[in-house]
Amino acid sequence: MPRRTATMLASTLMLIALLCAGVLITPPYAEMSPGPTVNTLGESSGEPVLEISGHKTYPTSGHLNMTTVRVTGADYRMNLVEVVYGWLAHDSVVVPHDTLYPGGKTEEQSTQENAEEFSQSQESAKVAALGELGIPVKSRVVVSTVVKDSPAEGRLHAGDVIKAVDGTAVKEPTDVAKLVTRHKPGEDVVFTIVPAKDAAAAEKAGKALTGSEKVTITTRKASDDDRAVVGIQAGTDHTFPFDIDIKLADVGGPSAGLMFSLGIVDKLTPGSMTGGKFVAGTGTIDDKGKVGPIGGITMKLVGARQAGAEYFLTPAENCASAAADTPAGLTLVKVKTIDDATKALEKIRTGDTAALPGCATK
Repeated sequence: MPRRTATMLASTLMLIALLCAGVLITPPYAEMSPGPTVNTLGESSGEPVLEISGHKTYPTSGHLNMTTVRVTGADYRMNLVEVVYGWLAHDSVVVPHDTLYPGGKTEEQSTQENAEEFSQSQESAKVAALGELGIPVKSRVVVSTVVKDSPAEGRLHAGDVIKAVDGTAVKEPTDVAKLVTRHKPGEDVVFTIVPAKDAAAAEKAGKALTGSEKVTITTRKASDDDRAVVGIQAGTDHTFPFDIDIKLADVGGPSAGLMFSLGIVDKLTPGSMTGGKFVAGTGTIDDKGKVGPIGGITMKLVGARQAGAEYFLTPAENCASAAADTPAGLTLVKVKTIDDATKALEKIRTGDTAALPGCATK
């Protein structure tokens, strides 16, 4: 065999071997890329994203788009070829698998967690929006979850309203843990509750909560330290003065909270908050309207700009990362609260964009 032919054959076989190895080798990495964006003022799958009944609403225009990031699944393992391609691509990011799925989290666990966070973000978005408009929302502390095989199992149930602990009234979910941990493991703690079924019946009938009862539970030692615990997670249940329904499938996590809240405010106030402009954004939001940071900010910027966004409402804590790699034609707007965001939208609507609070790399 001529030397040239042998060399070409050897090179070809080597390339085939490397490609096979690249497909078979699965480094511990995952990929993030821009996901779809959805206008909270518009429709998704033929239905309004935000549907409000029982209160006057107003026409809207323009865009207030929530943004998403598409990620490889928890159970999916990228091969070496995919990892290298992801590293070279501009519109994707390859990160260690544990960054997205710490502690060996499974696909099922990740999906469940994202669904819970998404549900909570919707509730907080409603509370924050109505708070921005000065519309009161009734809130109460409830049992969110009960840990299996814990002292509280069978004694307390999800949805039970917690009125007091050891006779001290509770106003926030954090009050419950503080009062329980005053005890030593093995001591009794007394919960004053309204059972979930009674609370639901009272809410349906539009009546005040009555018929509380006391439940005594013996604490035990926490698994990771010497704290006294009973094995519950306390949360907040809200009663809204009218119906606000958020309809959006196949989305998880808490990062759409800000944009949902702004969409609600826009629908409940006369005029267009955007002035017809295309505004996108991201950020968690709590009941008091504080905007929190999110992951995958650079991918969300790319997705927003590809969809046509001109302005991007950016959580203050994500500003430096966003400013370091901003797509051309997209103006970043720094926000810390829902009030910051509504004021920024007013500037965008009136054309006073020079006064917008921007993002810097430091």
